This record gives sequence, structure tokens and C-alpha cells, in this order.
Amino acid sequence: MKILYFGTQNSGKSILAQDHTIKISKTKPYYIATYNNDFNDDYMNKKINQHNLNRKNNFILIEESFELNKVIKPNNTYIVDCISMWLFNNNDKNLDDLLITLENIFKIDANIIFVLNDINGGLVPLEKETKEFVKRSGLLGQKLTSLCDEVYEVKYGLKLRLK
Repeated sequence: MKILYFGTQNSGKSILAQDHTIKISKTKPYYIATYNNDFNDDYMNKKINQHNLNRKNNFILIEESFELNKVIKPNNTYIVDCISMWLFNNNDKNLDDLLITLENIFKIDANIIFVLNDINGGLVPLEKETKEFVKRSGLLGQKLTSLCDEVYEVKYGLKLRLK
């Protein structure tokens, strides 16, 4: 089963996705943390600490910022939090190559819950790099929704099943 949870920052998507991951897993699931902490950003460090508290001891942690296909193995359950950071970390790679990587991940016989930041609902950014990232994120989200068995939008801690 492949599932997508998407929503804006602080919408509650990670907590709901974590709960869903635990619910569908027959063994202790894996938590793939994609954030690359090279920037040592205080805000993100606080978010990471909060995610660690939310996870408690319910997951086996894998930190992988770039090559998801190397850590996802058959017959396991995973949460990828978040696919937006994975996209950002791979910003120098061709989007078509990243979409092919996703398609190959979907061929693995594993339960995977993806978490995606919805960044496409605001104003058109002025900066070229930000415009490109927003575009890539939207296209990646479209690919995920087409491939996933279930899709949930999250707002204010409430989830709405779209697929």
C-alpha cells in the first residue's frame, strides 16, 4: 500500500501519517527522515526535536536525504517525512529522473506513507529558484497522487480522504 498525506506547514500531516503508519504495520515501521541539516537552522532543529518526541520509540529511524531507493526494502512499512525535503535536497537533479526514482520505489513490495508539504496554494514567487521549486513540487505531488492507493489532505489536524 502506498499512501500520501499532504498539507501546509504545521497542518498536522506528520502526526496523522505517523499514526497511520503504525496502524498498517505488522512490525516496527521505519521512519525515513529526509531533512539535510547542513544549514543548522534553529527553526528546523526545533521541528526535528518535536518529530523525535512524536515518534518516541515507535519507529526505527533512517536518516536519508538523497537516495530513498537505497533504503526502502520489500516487506516493510515506511514513512517518508518528508518528500518535499527529498525534492529540495535533490534540487540539482533532473525532475524526470526523480520521478523515475519514485516510480521504481512504487515497484517495491512495501507499505510506504509519504508526507508532502503543500506549497502551491499561495502567490507566485518572485525568485526564479523558488518558482522552479514550487513547480517541481506541484508536478511531484501530481505524480504521487496518481501512483498512491490513498491520498489525504490535512488541514488543522483534520484529514480528508481524496482518493
